[in-house]
Amino acid sequence: MHAHLERVGRFDPARRRARMRAAFDPAAFRLIESGGHVRGCVAVVDHADHREIHSFYLEPEAQGRGLGRAVLDAILAEHPGRATRLEVLKGSSAARFYERAGFHLTGEAEFDLLYERPGLGATPPGS
Repeated sequence: MHAHLERVGRFDPARRRARMRAAFDPAAFRLIESGGHVRGCVAVVDHADHREIHSFYLEPEAQGRGLGRAVLDAILAEHPGRATRLEVLKGSSAARFYERAGFHLTGEAEFDLLYERPGLGATPPGS
């Protein structure tokens, strides 16, 4: 994430730590393990009308090997009828990852793209 934040002029270690602390909810965070090692983390927060995924990080060595997609698919399978939302830093290759998984761009913020994947049986945003 460091390199992506630097690219958009937003890397500030103190700000990053403060944002992570503010978003940290032990009940929402899950460790991602593979081969007996922790490879990353993800947070899943349930809201009244949707689920939110944030702080989805994998070690660079674990990326591009299907682990992220397996984790995402497992999260989506937990509540297939509910919409799932997330934000992606503009210019990040993660946007393509989420688009391939059925997420649709629903909006834009100053530094982020807003995505949603409707629950099964729902109509995609903008359709």
